[in-house]
Amino acid sequence: MIKYDVAMGPFAHNANSSVRIMYTVLLTLLPAALFGVYQFGLSSFVVLLVSCLAAVLSEMACLILMKKSWKACLDGSALLTGMLLAMSLPSTFPITLTIIGSVFAVVMGKQIYGGLGQNLFNPAMLARVMLLICFPVEMTRWATPTPLDFSHSLLTVPEGWLHFDGMTAATALSTERKLPVELFNIFFGQQAGSLGETSAIFILLGGIYLLYRRIIHWAIPTSFFFGLGIPALIAHLINGQQYLPFWNEWFSGGAMLGAFYIATDLVTSPTSVRGQLLYGAGCGLLVWLIRTFGSYPEGVAFAVLIMNAASPLIDHYMRPAVYGSRSLKEQKS
Repeated sequence: MIKYDVAMGPFAHNANSSVRIMYTVLLTLLPAALFGVYQFGLSSFVVLLVSCLAAVLSEMACLILMKKSWKACLDGSALLTGMLLAMSLPSTFPITLTIIGSVFAVVMGKQIYGGLGQNLFNPAMLARVMLLICFPVEMTRWATPTPLDFSHSLLTVPEGWLHFDGMTAATALSTERKLPVELFNIFFGQQAGSLGETSAIFILLGGIYLLYRRIIHWAIPTSFFFGLGIPALIAHLINGQQYLPFWNEWFSGGAMLGAFYIATDLVTSPTSVRGQLLYGAGCGLLVWLIRTFGSYPEGVAFAVLIMNAASPLIDHYMRPAVYGSRSLKEQKS
């Protein structure tokens, strides 16, 4: 007679689905995106719109070619990829290159691996790195904010707000790294950069809401900020004239967007809490190393892609215990 060791699963369910998660994340990104349009003008809205449309249409084309239901392109994943890519681009980025980047993100970063849930690398960051390597001049041409003026009784629209070729300037990370930027300017976008680099307060609020809804886990954002902040703090204490303070590293560039929206990608991050802690800390440390000693002023995309490649290895050595497994029962006995 065979003696079976029955292991019952918990079969826990909640109201979340992949579609609901995607659109919830999109909604939390919307305030930061709208603030970016307010700051940089009509050109940023065009970049957002074109990137999102190109992502959805390219996914639809891939689904039709693979003889699958084209309605799957409406699940929110392609739309989220397009928005994340747009938020990492300059507000005056050329439309043609925006389309190329968005199509590359969906086709080469997602569909070529088998579609949703199969990709090894974050599609938006894969496209951003491709654009940065192929078109470095266009990718580092950051526009100066020209926000709408509500200080008077009538709305004042600055001249540069309606134009597609704004005045360029250096970001907080690409100028003199010895000079910290005031915290107020970082939080409220009073500096040049992409949409995702100048809306720290809105991205932070959106990330807190995602944590509250348990759509993302606290392990990756927390370890990301520790991995970025601890070496920055030590270096600043050693030589405050050469290295920026940790809060400048946290709230400048794409660190906030990377910690809450990119590194926390459910597909490309580890599954166990221990693995997520290691993964997030690795992302943060690599961001600081690339910013400080690398040739690029921003390192979030490179750091995330490197840790995406290491994610399967982290999962292999930090695999969570299977519910009902013999080893788990032996540990409790």
